[in-house]
Amino acid sequence: MGRPRKESRMPAITPAAVWAALDDVKDPEIPVVSVVELGIVQSVSVDADRVTVAITPTFTGCPALHVMRAEIADRVLALGATSVDVPVVLDPPWTSDRIAPAARERMRSIGLAPPPPARRAFRADIDLAPVPPRTADPTPEAGAPGASRPGGFDLSAGLASATGATFEAAPVACPFCGSIDTTVANAFGPTICRVLLYCHACQQPFEQFKPL
Repeated sequence: MGRPRKESRMPAITPAAVWAALDDVKDPEIPVVSVVELGIVQSVSVDADRVTVAITPTFTGCPALHVMRAEIADRVLALGATSVDVPVVLDPPWTSDRIAPAARERMRSIGLAPPPPARRAFRADIDLAPVPPRTADPTPEAGAPGASRPGGFDLSAGLASATGATFEAAPVACPFCGSIDTTVANAFGPTICRVLLYCHACQQPFEQFKPL
């Protein structure tokens, strides 16, 4: 007479186990970086065998978002969860400062320049001199600036006169040779989160993850 078969039970799911599983989920567009290292996982909550993993996309409209959500759900289900919810939350918004230092180094290893700290991505020179008040033409001609808005205010001219600031992108180091003798070749890279640059030192084109 055989022994009664013992039912095998999955170990209890813990938040730590979920975080460890998520560290194996890679960004489809940067396969050397996990979603945890990228900083898109906002929170993990476990209620018995029901798990919720809240994530925030790097950029609104990221085409890889649905792929990451599906893989996150699959990895957590493999832990023994019976229900996995992967909501997308936008507050607080994602920032490139959330990328882990180790992930930045791995980006460089594949020729992708990591974003600089967001606060240093651009240098700005701001002229705080007061802008002279605009006066309305008492009888503006049809189609002339000031004719289409009450009080004669021309929105485009107002923005131009109130700008008083110039912005200059901080230099980007080439991931191949480290030179900062680089220029932007195209602000629109192969994905919405990247920009194309060119290194004049080693004559290599490369991409940078956009700071945000």
